[in-house]
Amino acid sequence: MGDLPNEVEIQEEGPREGFQIELGPIVSADKIRLIEALAQTGLRHIQVCSFVNPRLVPGWADADDVAAGFRPAPGVDYVGLWFNDKGLDRALAHSDKLTLSGSIALSASDAFTRKNLHRSHAQNLEAMRKQTRLHLAKSVPVRRIGVMAAFGCNFQGDVTPAQVITTLQDGFDIAEECGVSIESISLSDTMGWAAPQRVERLLGEVRSKWPYQRITLHLHDTRGLAVANALAGLRMGVTRFDSTVGGLGGCPFAGHKGAAGNICTEELVLLCEEMGIRTGVDLNALIEVGRMAEEIVGHQLPSELLHAGSLNSVRRKVSGVD
Repeated sequence: MGDLPNEVEIQEEGPREGFQIELGPIVSADKIRLIEALAQTGLRHIQVCSFVNPRLVPGWADADDVAAGFRPAPGVDYVGLWFNDKGLDRALAHSDKLTLSGSIALSASDAFTRKNLHRSHAQNLEAMRKQTRLHLAKSVPVRRIGVMAAFGCNFQGDVTPAQVITTLQDGFDIAEECGVSIESISLSDTMGWAAPQRVERLLGEVRSKWPYQRITLHLHDTRGLAVANALAGLRMGVTRFDSTVGGLGGCPFAGHKGAAGNICTEELVLLCEEMGIRTGVDLNALIEVGRMAEEIVGHQLPSELLHAGSLNSVRRKVSGVD
């Protein structure tokens, strides 16, 4: 294990991931309200919507309305998600607000690829070749390889580091064929199979093969280990994490009802804060936004911090500062 990082970068995915799984309907104005409030907490990267088939993901049938409607804050990157040519064209229509960057999106589980994208792994590789070339033709950079189900799959079982390495190599081969330079790797625990020792092992093996790639961890809290897995990542020197405010969201294709969303942003910030790692996020302001998210969706969210409050607020209270 290396030294802990001095600071981490948090990529907030609550709006996009949260509203894709809520039964709703959630009106566009409330989605916009949450996006704009998140931008006032110190977060600098917010995934705002998903340009997907509304028949498959009805929660984002209004993606264009939301992208057109929010007011961007200075210094914040807003991004959207897409999976095909049509989705990319929709995202390009909002390039005045959205930071557009493509990725080579793969899965270490063929079974999950079939469930999530209705393709075999081989078919998905060909789709990624075509999509990468399309991105470049439309001046959208491709700098990232993402691997879903990097720790295990509800449809296939355990996923080994060797399977992830092979999947990543497929991505690097596509990048080389298309003439793009990859700068970062994202490893996703899409269905909550990770545990700290497995995180350490996978990171070690990926780093040994690609030592100069920056790694992002995308940790779902399906089985309550997301914070423990994030700690393992921090101890391995990871400096970029995806998260969702309040624990919003989940994967609608994970294979079990009520699949949990990412690690709660405020719990990740608290972990870093207590370890002396900078995030640039105002934790108390973020907790208030999490409470707003609960009010918008109309039910309790997974985050315990929304109800307990931050430790620093309690410290100030008991010391008589407040």
